[in-house]
Amino acid sequence: MTGDEVLEILDVLREAGAEVWIGGGWGIDALLGEQTRPHADLDLMHRQEQEPAVLAALAAAGFRETLDWRPVRFVLSHADGREIDLHPLAFAADGSATQESLEAGRPFRYPAACFVGGTIGGRAVPCLSAEQQVYFHRGYEPRDRDLHDMARLREAFGITTHF
Repeated sequence: MTGDEVLEILDVLREAGAEVWIGGGWGIDALLGEQTRPHADLDLMHRQEQEPAVLAALAAAGFRETLDWRPVRFVLSHADGREIDLHPLAFAADGSATQESLEAGRPFRYPAACFVGGTIGGRAVPCLSAEQQVYFHRGYEPRDRDLHDMARLREAFGITTHF
């Protein structure tokens, strides 16, 4: 998925009134302000209550649901091969959020401060903080792209990662 395609998807969702934040590889590149590697998909966090608007807008743009692991996540795919991995968030009054996990009673936590901004193609975009990105890269054997992403975050932000 290209940076221009990411921006087009964000435009579709913005026009639908949906609030989203970029995570995963594109989220890290947004924090860095440049694309540092190829990306197969786009990870988006969205407000759970806005899911009908998200689905309708992306369906109108040619995306169809291809994986359903709700309430944890679901995937939409386009005939041209693009994929969007969607993560529903339940927000609290203080601006923090939770996302269900596969372990009952152990949701993923998103502190209010993790919802930040970055840039893609010179345009400001909403994304997750470097600290939140590190949090989501724990608990599994890293792939080459994970090692790459964490190294970029260490270099750019001077933060500690576990690999």
